[in-house]
Amino acid sequence: MRPPIPGPALPIDAIVEDVINHLQAHRSAVVEAPPGAGKTTKLPLAFLVAGLAKDGEIVVLQPRRLAARMAAERVAELLGERVGERVGYQVRFDSKVSAATRIRFMTEGLLLRRLRDDTELAGVAMVVLDEFHERHLDGDLALALLRRLQARRDLRIVVMSATLDAAPIARFLGEEGEGCARFTSAGRAFPVSVDYRGGAQAERMKLPSRVLRAFHELVEAGLDGDTLVFLPGAGEIRGCAEACAGLAAHAGALVLPLYGELPPAEQDRAVRPADRPKLILATNVAETSITI
Repeated sequence: MRPPIPGPALPIDAIVEDVINHLQAHRSAVVEAPPGAGKTTKLPLAFLVAGLAKDGEIVVLQPRRLAARMAAERVAELLGERVGERVGYQVRFDSKVSAATRIRFMTEGLLLRRLRDDTELAGVAMVVLDEFHERHLDGDLALALLRRLQARRDLRIVVMSATLDAAPIARFLGEEGEGCARFTSAGRAFPVSVDYRGGAQAERMKLPSRVLRAFHELVEAGLDGDTLVFLPGAGEIRGCAEACAGLAAHAGALVLPLYGELPPAEQDRAVRPADRPKLILATNVAETSITI
């Protein structure tokens, strides 16, 4: 009997055993799971607990540095350890790994650099490509090189995606003329309402004014919880932060930026729970793999 997988119950739990059983006999799998299912944290941990990597390392690819760091921190927390022990991360300009590290979260670009210097990926038993639906050039190239590297019979590849037509990937990873297995997990459903703020007046307003107007309506309605605003870049985030600072102070809310070039401590402030409402002004780094 396998040891239990640490952590709360999540929708991905329903397919974990099936994925593990398949990978014990095969070298590739595709997992489709919507955001919130738990694939990023639960599956790599399940692979480790099941012994699929044996003495090797499980590399989990993320499209963004923030996602790699936050996922590593969460999995290490589930194990009751500090980052850099059995679970670590490696991104540009920052790394927390050790000789004990068995799960390494890293960006796609760093894996490509490693493959340039170590064409056999020595010591790596499994590579998990997470959030593959985003389809970055680095991710596509990494998958192509890894597929070629599967001439190494002990290398497993798992592609995980939230919103991808998985059939072409399954065919690409197939063996002996057959596509590899695909596993689908349910997600967690939450009530969502969509309110379009269009019209000629809104179109004439500058972006900071439009964000301030929307935030003002939320404050007037009674601010309940945090507010996440997606913006194009750091410049727009700074402009909207200045526009909303006064109202946020009046409402007792924090205005927190979140983008890739921020120092890790400031990124953590935006993501971690706070004792008052947060207005989080983010780029697309907040779209996947992190939970706010």
